[in-house]
Amino acid sequence: MLQYEELRLKLRKTDAPIKELAEALGLKAMTKEIEELELKAAQEEFWNDIENSQKVLQRTAMLKGKVEKYNKLCEDYEDTMTLIDLADDEGDESMIDECTEAVERIIAELDSQTLSTLLTGEYDSKNAILTFHAGSGGTEAQDWAMMLFRMYHRWGERHGFKTTTVDYLDGDEAGIKSATILVEGENAYGYLKGEMGVHRLIRVSPFDASGRRHTSFASLEVMPEIDDTVEVDINPADIKMDVYRASGAGGQKVNKTSSAVRLTHIPTGIVVASQVERSQFQNRDVAMRMLKSKLIEIKERENLEKIEDIKGEQREITWGSQIRSYVFMPYTLAKDTRTGFENGNINAVMDGDIDGFITAYLKMQANEKLSNG
Repeated sequence: MLQYEELRLKLRKTDAPIKELAEALGLKAMTKEIEELELKAAQEEFWNDIENSQKVLQRTAMLKGKVEKYNKLCEDYEDTMTLIDLADDEGDESMIDECTEAVERIIAELDSQTLSTLLTGEYDSKNAILTFHAGSGGTEAQDWAMMLFRMYHRWGERHGFKTTTVDYLDGDEAGIKSATILVEGENAYGYLKGEMGVHRLIRVSPFDASGRRHTSFASLEVMPEIDDTVEVDINPADIKMDVYRASGAGGQKVNKTSSAVRLTHIPTGIVVASQVERSQFQNRDVAMRMLKSKLIEIKERENLEKIEDIKGEQREITWGSQIRSYVFMPYTLAKDTRTGFENGNINAVMDGDIDGFITAYLKMQANEKLSNG
């Protein structure tokens, strides 16, 4: 049957890429490391150092997860090929849709695992901290910042990441002036680091009674969440702490007590805030992790040797560093200014369908590294 033959050929095209993926993932090295880590865990003195034990177990679980995902992909390939052959032999047309869906799932999973091999940065595996800032333009810009806030929440949900609002400042009439979310999951920072920059919106404003077209801007900062495994020395005397009452939309996002904490790193002018935890102590802890994360991100981006080399007030994102335009009128299009990737389904994009942009950016970065040797 022609349809089954087409599906068979489509599936066979993934055969070589799946085998190449094993090498790109370093599957043999991973399997060897898992064995070594499990031998460590079996030693009597393993639990004498609780902190190190936890790191070993976390590393083992992460590696096992990657190996299992790859093995599952191989199993799905074999099972789907068998299903196609059986359905074709029996001339069963009712199985065409199921076989088609299975082939598409394998292709999507292959793409996803292949993309993860491009994430080779030191902090790519970390969680990501996203901070949104509305540009000038009042309500229109604040509404746009809120739309981006929702877009990245939806992207996180699509990929099974946990997204938590850390800080939130309401707009004057609608939207937000600023907000910070934590995206938790493997490679969250690696995937999202290319989203940092200025995002531009062109649409007929719902806040303009004359129905005129407006251009609005919002900026997004992306940082890796730095945990206790990374040493970052900050002089306590360099930190100014302010405590204030939390405020969030509808009282749903934050705990409204005077426990919110704002930290200012005096040497650089960096400001971070947290208001979602129940106590001042907890919020200070979250804010300190954010401050460390921001300092590390700047250090890496500016190729500095140490944190102390960061001088003066930081303006990481300028309004000239536009990375993407989102057009609602007179046509619909989202286009990345760096890679040229575009998607005409603006509603899908705003609902979190931004994988195409992320993939294009990571591939561009990988090609640049190859070109530079």
